[in-house]
Amino acid sequence: MARPLGIDDPGVDWAGARVLVRADLNAPLDGGRVTDDARIRASVPTLERLLAAGAGVAVCSHLGRPKGQRVEELSLRPCAERLGELMGRTVELLPDCVGDEVRARAESLAPGELVMLENLRFHPEEERNEPAFADALAAGFTHYVNDAFGAAHRAHASTEGVARRLPARAGLLLSREVEVLEGLLTRPRSPFVAVLGGSKVSDKLPLIENLLERCDRVLVGGAMCFTFLAAQGEAVGASLHEGPEGQAMANDLMERAVRLNCPLQLPVDVLVADRFAADAALEVVPTDDIPDGWMGVDIGPRTAATYREAIEGAGTVFWNGPMGAFEIPPFAEGTRAVAEAMAASSGATVAGGGDSGAAVAQLGLADRLTHVSTGGGAALELLEGKTLPGVAALPSAS
Repeated sequence: MARPLGIDDPGVDWAGARVLVRADLNAPLDGGRVTDDARIRASVPTLERLLAAGAGVAVCSHLGRPKGQRVEELSLRPCAERLGELMGRTVELLPDCVGDEVRARAESLAPGELVMLENLRFHPEEERNEPAFADALAAGFTHYVNDAFGAAHRAHASTEGVARRLPARAGLLLSREVEVLEGLLTRPRSPFVAVLGGSKVSDKLPLIENLLERCDRVLVGGAMCFTFLAAQGEAVGASLHEGPEGQAMANDLMERAVRLNCPLQLPVDVLVADRFAADAALEVVPTDDIPDGWMGVDIGPRTAATYREAIEGAGTVFWNGPMGAFEIPPFAEGTRAVAEAMAASSGATVAGGGDSGAAVAQLGLADRLTHVSTGGGAALELLEGKTLPGVAALPSAS
């Protein structure tokens, strides 16, 4: 994917511009309060850069899944208030994201002024990328900036449609995401190690196929390791695993790994529980000795030590997916070991968003990694080799 032109690239004078910025402010709420402001914080540098350059800015985003209806509990008001707190200013929330009142406000934006539009997904036309809705979003603005990497894999009106109607650029966050993730595919420092967890092999089949072509080693954890083990004929007890179709995929991947001389490494021991609960009985067993009726809930300490050594000795590490059910403290040690190894590594370390990003944030290690992606789905699709519509719609540098 060609590098999109960013807001710091030449060709745009932002002084006096009226800019529509698509951000990803899809933050979790509890009783009208933002409980995790990471995505809101990530939007601040682009907004500050544009405001300092003399632009008037309206930021837009989706929040939750209102299914094309106005749902007051999914108003962006808490996000506007939190953004204002982070930036030390009041951020006016407009009553909608389209319409005559919004257009008039866009046309009156003064240099250095910042407002926020209401939830884009209150309108079903947003997700359908309807041309008339994209026209309405663009009305009153002179420029468009996409900084919502987490939504860049969606061809929606605010991510793809508006970019084709106004002079467009990538924001600082989106530019950084593309640069780092594309670098994993095109110029990783060797040895390149991928650490993959999650539930299903079938969910990550294209990703694993693409990484096997590029990596020196792939380390597997999470529930999907039990599908690989079952495919090898091992008894996995009550562990979550896929049936014959998923096991056939796992066999194909193991055969591909051999052909490509890229070791696909499975756990040698696992933590098993007699039930899925924090107070379950626990035992560490070899992967070929999982008791009937017990379930694997984390990689074991021998596996964690082996994975830690591979990570700390890598030139580049990409991690996506926890090693176990890390949301339950007794099942979190394998995920903690991976996160700590990445933080200690002298190589380039990238976490692929989603649960991996949540884990490093929860452990207080995010600042010690090279990059933590803000877009789980978008990051995976880019690393699978897919084109992201929200990026492809922007003018490129080549």
